[in-house]
Amino acid sequence: MSHAMPMPMPNDNMDGMHMTFFWGKDVVMLFNDWPNGKLGMYILALACVFVAAVAIEFLGGLTAIKTRTSPIIGGLVQASVYGVRMALAYLVMLSVMSYNVGVFIVVVVGHAFGYFIVKYRDGSKAKNDLA
Repeated sequence: MSHAMPMPMPNDNMDGMHMTFFWGKDVVMLFNDWPNGKLGMYILALACVFVAAVAIEFLGGLTAIKTRTSPIIGGLVQASVYGVRMALAYLVMLSVMSYNVGVFIVVVVGHAFGYFIVKYRDGSKAKNDLA
């Protein structure tokens, strides 16, 4: 005699986790009880995710270390920047996996804004170098 538990359907809500996209401030992101359904904390969470997405693009657009730097120090600095960038990227990815539409939109806008800043800065430098 088997006592098999029924498998939850894909849209079932297990312990507050959503398996499909949803709207609203009632989301759990990265840590238990955060943002905890409070509008102010939800807005803060969105701001943090936006800043992280912008930082990912900014760190990806940093130029190489100056040639006067020793190869070991230059490599360590670049590896450290890359490590921070990857840590932020994984945190942003995990935030998106909350399936909250607001988080998804803020992440996409943050990446686009960060990419714009990097390209604008590069274009401004190129324009100044030609002048």
